[in-house]
Amino acid sequence: MKVNWTYIKMIMLLGLVVFLFAFASNKNGDRKVSEIAINFIGDNNLFVTHENVSKLLIVNQEGVKNKSKETLALNTLENALNSNPMVKSAEVYVSVNGVLTADIEQKRPIARVSTNASYYIDDEGFYMPLSKNYSARVPLVTGYVEKNNLKNVFTVAQKIEKDSFLRTNVIEIHQSNNNELYLKLRQCSFLVKLGSIHFLDKKINNLKAFYQKNLKEKTLNNYSRVNLQFDNQVVCTKK
Repeated sequence: MKVNWTYIKMIMLLGLVVFLFAFASNKNGDRKVSEIAINFIGDNNLFVTHENVSKLLIVNQEGVKNKSKETLALNTLENALNSNPMVKSAEVYVSVNGVLTADIEQKRPIARVSTNASYYIDDEGFYMPLSKNYSARVPLVTGYVEKNNLKNVFTVAQKIEKDSFLRTNVIEIHQSNNNELYLKLRQCSFLVKLGSIHFLDKKINNLKAFYQKNLKEKTLNNYSRVNLQFDNQVVCTKK
């Protein structure tokens, strides 16, 4: 009977590969976490600090250093980080060399509500608490504002953030109790009435044209109110 050595060699090689893989997996699982690395993605404004993240990791795993990789509940750690109201998303993983890494993207505020309560509105239109670590330079929102009904002020804040003229000049968004919207501009004494958010782009274009014209003529301080709520016109009230 002729022995097929090629077939036997293939079986032995396959067995060796399986053994090495199992051995490496077992060793990798037993390897201890040697270090914690925290990476903040995007904006470096630290509403959440490295210390905050470390505390969350320690509380939820009773100290992650020197624990075997197999005993770490990475989903639990991610959920703990994502539960922080300053965190937009978090990913936790362990590298081959035993480094536990947390990649964290923080929420980004675009306006700050200052009424009977103080908090930010983030770039997705949701509530975001203030931070003891950092204060963002964003327009104030005053007047009648509810946490569960931020749509109108968010729409205006979003427009301000994306427009260089508005971003430079608008310092405050005011919402009245009947949901009419107003703007206050830097170094201008007049109040800008937007009314509703309907035809917002057209209203902003009218405001820009009015501002540039009166800036050139040095007459910006002659007005107490600029009304943009009417179609295709700017109605001004003189002092």
